[in-house]
Amino acid sequence: MATAARQFVAGHVQVRSQRLALRTAPVGLAASQVARLTNDLDLHLAALDAQRHSLARDPSVRRLGSDVFAGRLRAFHQGLSETGYVEGRNVAIEYRWADNRNDRLPSLAADLVSRRVTVIFANSPSVAAAKAATSSIPITFMTGDDPVRLGFVASLNRPGGNATGVTILSGALAAKRLGLLHQLLPHAKTVATLVNLDFQPSERFQADVESAARVLGLSIQRLEAINEREIEEAFHRLAQARPDALLVGPGPFLDSRRDLLVALAAKLAMPAAYETRATAVAGGLTSYGASVADGYRQAGIYTGRVLKGEKPAELPVLQPTKFEFVINLKTARMLGLDISPTLLVLADEVIE
Repeated sequence: MATAARQFVAGHVQVRSQRLALRTAPVGLAASQVARLTNDLDLHLAALDAQRHSLARDPSVRRLGSDVFAGRLRAFHQGLSETGYVEGRNVAIEYRWADNRNDRLPSLAADLVSRRVTVIFANSPSVAAAKAATSSIPITFMTGDDPVRLGFVASLNRPGGNATGVTILSGALAAKRLGLLHQLLPHAKTVATLVNLDFQPSERFQADVESAARVLGLSIQRLEAINEREIEEAFHRLAQARPDALLVGPGPFLDSRRDLLVALAAKLAMPAAYETRATAVAGGLTSYGASVADGYRQAGIYTGRVLKGEKPAELPVLQPTKFEFVINLKTARMLGLDISPTLLVLADEVIE
């Protein structure tokens, strides 16, 4: 993998008087803490605490090393700011990295609970750890899976319990993604899919692709991967089978391996379509899916609303309303593809 997936835990964010500077609140001033944990270059845990105590500097704090991750963090901050919380003015955020070790999530979540935080913001797989650690502290989340199936909420409209948030589940967009890929490559006859069946929505994704392929007259070859070794093996089989294009399935694992996938596809000169804009930015030919950044922004808004006193049980889980079709024209030229003006106009973003 070109860039290792990483996790972090934000120690605590304190919401204070507008006059106070970041991490300089004296002992005794009202504060609200935020702790945040990430995995696969995504935000995972954030907690906000309204207790009174000082802000200690943590020598383990490290700044973001990924433009993609930093963009998602900015989106979360934007959402917070829309509810009146601005880092450095009335919110301080402290980060701790967990180095992509999911086994540490329970202890990290327990640590946040022990700090008596007011809100925990989590992104899969940290949501389960946060839910297991507390049934009383409110939790807001951002997930690419079905929060009902995972047991995070009772239903999308009536979450119940102590958690609510945003889902950008986009497996239902499989047919649309295949259709766009077919428009990019109108002469294609065979398309391979790469899916991680450990991610449950992949089953629906594969079924929807196969159904849409029959309408389009395409043949589908399924490849599976649950780790980097299997990704490399899948591309070895692609090199032998030589399908006309590759459609990469949904899920945090494959999305976090975007650099590896893009590099292997480039090595084979294989046109490939992906789920997230971040992969197209990294050099993938095209992507179509729910806007991840907008999901983080909405999660930031919900976190701010809960800070202001609203109950997660009464806030319906938000579903995606903003979708992005991205074409990387530079990659298209390297592959010798001539993209039609119609598709370029249709795209939300063209990377040159």
